[in-house]
Amino acid sequence: MALVLAETAAGGAAFLFLTPLWREVRTGFFALTGVVVLALAAAAGGAAASGSDPRVAGGRPAEVLAFALAGTTLVWLALLIARARAAGRALGLASVAVAVAMLFAFARTSDESVALSFFQLLAGAAFTGAVLDGLLLGHWYLTDRRLPRGPINRMAWVLVGSVVVEFVAVLIGSGSGGATARRTLNPLLTLSGSSTLIAIGMVACTGLVAVMIRLALKGPRPSAVQSATGFFYIAVITAFAAEIAAKVRFLP
Repeated sequence: MALVLAETAAGGAAFLFLTPLWREVRTGFFALTGVVVLALAAAAGGAAASGSDPRVAGGRPAEVLAFALAGTTLVWLALLIARARAAGRALGLASVAVAVAMLFAFARTSDESVALSFFQLLAGAAFTGAVLDGLLLGHWYLTDRRLPRGPINRMAWVLVGSVVVEFVAVLIGSGSGGATARRTLNPLLTLSGSSTLIAIGMVACTGLVAVMIRLALKGPRPSAVQSATGFFYIAVITAFAAEIAAKVRFLP
């Protein structure tokens, strides 16, 4: 759970500050998304602390960096509320670097290679982050009726791309994992193998939802954005189910 929460917080922060949203939406959207990222990062740190094992390398740094991401997010939120937009944006960009360092620290807790684990976590961050920011952006259109379709169209395409990357990450990581992940559930499948099949199925479902989002956004009426937002809700369920299943192989 710590891994999935950390991925989502990292992806949410990255898409918030590394896309042109800063010039497209009002500060309120950054405050909304920032509060969610703050909660996710703090929860990731708490989950990591509750499941920490001193024998696992990288566990303590990952926990510290998760709380550091939460703290950095809290500060840039305060700066935005105080109307210090330039400083808030600079610290927000710095929080993305903290998020990447956090994912690298979590990658070191896996029994498989650090490079492979890091890639899987980055793919998961893009996957869940696109779903999170897309959902929040869809709701923001209810607040800012004059916002053009560009931001949500772009986020829909980002989701499509992240589905492809996540599918590759799941396939590359299939069959790997620690002793717990290799435990046999039945005569045919290990725990890792079963979770891989579930992850592949849920990633495929998310890909189908992403296609539906793109089709919904082709409609010219404002209700098209509402329909797309409804599909993003479904994507939240399928994407998080996929990530929880995919991260079983990280178990020691």
